[in-house]
Amino acid sequence: MVDFLGMMKQAAQLKSKMEELQQELDHVEVEGVAGGGLVSVRMTAKMNVTAVKIDPSLIKPEEREIVEDLLVAAFGDARRKAEGAMQEKMKAITGGLPLPPGLGLG
Repeated sequence: MVDFLGMMKQAAQLKSKMEELQQELDHVEVEGVAGGGLVSVRMTAKMNVTAVKIDPSLIKPEEREIVEDLLVAAFGDARRKAEGAMQEKMKAITGGLPLPPGLGLG
């Protein structure tokens, strides 16, 4: 016989842990870099950008497109690191069990 009460209790515990994770992800920051460190982007694991730094040597009108491309690359690097940090936190909570996409995240 299936223990529905036990399953409901586990689901409530998982929901509580997911809420804690959401709060924790606001405090996890990663840094993406591009151009050998000439451009960097800091963001939370929830993909909120907190800082952008550009080396002064790049601030030349004729190099505007280069700076723009490096920003795109740095944002991508930071996003990948943030996603990795979130996945590691999820593994710790779920014990490595796969969850359906979007379950309590966002």
